Parts: sequence; C-alpha cells; structure tokens
Amino acid sequence: MLETVVHSPDIDALMNDIGRKAKAAARPLGFASTEAKNEALNAMADAILASKEHILAENAKDLKDVAGTDMLASFIDRLTLNDQRITEMAEGIRAIAALKDPVGEVIAAWDRPNGLKIERVRTPLGVIGVIFESRPNVTADAGALCLKAGNAVILRCGSDSRRSSQAIHACLVEGLKAADLPEHAIQLVPVSDRAAVGAMLRGLEGAIDVIVPRGGKSLVARVQNEARVPVFAHLEGLCHIYVDKSADIEMAKRIIVNAKMRRTGICGAVETLLVDGAAIGTHLTPLLKVLAEAGCEIRASATVLKVAPGIKPATEEDWSTEYLDAVISVAVVDGISGAIAHIQNYSSNHTEAVIADDPAVVERFFTEIDSAILLHNASTQFADGGEFGMGAEIGIATGKMHARGPVGVEQLTSFKYRVRGTGQTRP
Repeated sequence: MLETVVHSPDIDALMNDIGRKAKAAARPLGFASTEAKNEALNAMADAILASKEHILAENAKDLKDVAGTDMLASFIDRLTLNDQRITEMAEGIRAIAALKDPVGEVIAAWDRPNGLKIERVRTPLGVIGVIFESRPNVTADAGALCLKAGNAVILRCGSDSRRSSQAIHACLVEGLKAADLPEHAIQLVPVSDRAAVGAMLRGLEGAIDVIVPRGGKSLVARVQNEARVPVFAHLEGLCHIYVDKSADIEMAKRIIVNAKMRRTGICGAVETLLVDGAAIGTHLTPLLKVLAEAGCEIRASATVLKVAPGIKPATEEDWSTEYLDAVISVAVVDGISGAIAHIQNYSSNHTEAVIADDPAVVERFFTEIDSAILLHNASTQFADGGEFGMGAEIGIATGKMHARGPVGVEQLTSFKYRVRGTGQTRP
C-alpha cells in the first residue's frame, strides 16, 4: 500500500538528485563488461545469504506494522519473507548472472547491394523506474535484472515493505561495490511520500526512460494515467483455465488445485474455471469437489448451480474479479467456442490455460486467444520469468508494444543499428 508516511517540502529536489545519479551511473553500466556485472550479481547473492537474519528481522517489523489491520491474506503472503524465500531470492540472482548478457548481441545482420553491412544490436534502455508495493523480493529481482541488462534502476517500495526492502537493497549496493560498479546504479527511494511517485511519473527531468509498476490495480492505473514516460504494465491477472471434454480428469484436478491454491495472491493464480458443457457429467463434479476439499470458495454460474445447488451463486462482477484469495468463479461453456468467447469478454490478457487432449481444441485456443501467456496442460502459476528460464522477472507486461509477458533481461533492452561502409556515398 502506497501511503504518505514522510512529507518533504524538498521532495522534487531529492528525487531529481536521485535521477541525476542514476543517469550518471547508467552511462558506464551501458558498456560494463559481462564479467563485472556477473561479479556484482554473485556478490549480491552472497550478501543476501550472509544477511539473512537481518533481513528476516526487518521483515518481522514490517509484518508487525500490518498485523491486526484489514490487509488481505494474499497481501500478507506477498510481504512475508522466510528462509526459503530468501534462499530463492539469492538463487534467482545467481540464475540471472548465469544468463547470456544481452547487451551487444547482434539480433540481425544483412548486406545491402551497395556494400553497406548493417547490424541490429541490443542496447540498454538506460534508467528504469520500478514502483512496487508489498513484495520486498522485487527489490532483488528488479535490481539484478536491470543490472544484467546494463540499466540503472530507481526502486520505490511501499511503506509496508520499507524495512525489508532497505535491508535487501543494502546487499545489492554491497555487490556493486565489490565489482567496482557505480553504487548509484541501484537506488531505493528513501522516503514514502506519495509525491515521490508523482516525481518518478514525470520522469525526473528526463532521467527515467521507462516505468514498471508492480502492485494493485489502483497503483497500475495511476501509473498508466499519469506517466509521462513509457510504461511496462498490466492492470490485473484475471487468469482463466478451460477444461475441455477431452481433458484427462486426474490431470485437470491436479492442475486446477495448483493453479488456484499454490499461492492465491500472485498474478498467475487462476480466477475463473470454464468447463466444457459436454463434460458436465464427467468433469464438473470432480473438479468442484477437489477445489472445495482444498479450501477454495466457489462462486458458480446458473448451469453449475443445477449440478451443485449448495454453492454460492456468481454475480456478473465475479467474472471480472481478480480475487487474489482462495476464491474461484466457475462456469459451464459451450465447448472451445464458448471458452474463447468468455475469455475474450473478461480476460485482462495476462495468462490463460487449456486442459485438453484434442489437438484441434488446443490449436484453436492458441490461435484465437491473444493473452500474453497461453498454456496447455499446465498450471497458470508457471506464468513467471523464473519458470521461463529468465532467472527472474521485473513484471508481466500485457500490452503489445516492446515487451510482453515476463519482462526479463532481453525485454529490458532496446536496440541500435551499426552500419559499416567502405566509403559509400548516396547518389
């Protein structure tokens, strides 16, 4: 939650100074060696593991501050760190270090009839602003990904994760220093004043090249409405799973429980289950039963209620709701055509999955649905940069310009053209 905690009359001056430092750091990062960047990343991972007890202590203070409030369980889950999550954080940074360096990669090359040799080459974006709420792990993920792609980054966390994020950020700076890279390459905004967000959205006098919001719908909507720089964002993860009559029921049960209940508060959690009308007698009741046994509340369409009358009826609002909780809406649809129509009407274009053995059904699903991530016979919780082999992600982008889906190191680059000649002039 982004709240006004500290007020500074000099907030613009503070933020513009942060922007100038980031812009200055971005220049040497743009041509820093792969070896130096990887040395910094591995040192960051070492520092995080060495500081585990301190990070957990600071996280406990953040959790104590929100205890007894009306925060959703999913919010608390995103805020919570433990031994395993800190270890995974460090492992994620090492995975990013192991990735191929995208900077300088030749994407395409061709020769012209006049002898000019043209190359399209990856380059860093420059300075990236990341605004996030309750996920302290974003500090590590975003900092590491931006560094690997040769970018400086300005991180603005929510007040709820301030202490945790500061403890993690200190480890990132330690890694930068170990590799003799500019320590201002990864900065954490030191105040919680909402005016800091506004300053970032205005671009910090041209310092910020792109904004990435990680948080709730209200935050992302504000960023998209007010930003004067490009934005990589999605409003919400309203994810669907369609179970076709050809689906293996045991596989479907495993996938759906995992997609909903593994972690209910992440954007890849399924929110709506669609069941083929031709499979009401074989698939619907077992799926409802396994969800209920897993502790999931079900909100059902009229057709589903005829089979299971004791379930809570779904309202029109349910089909457009990202619950981020142990709640799922369930509807019966008219085969793959009905599933496609429902998804096109309600989807946020984040992630959708089909469970089916009929290749024609799968092909239609993949061809006609235009969400950023589509899965066949797999849980929607795989909608994650780490699971895509990207080491981590800075977010999931659902727009259609530049980056789409998990935003990893390649998506945090642009490109330039290198043209080599032998004295050619244009007639």
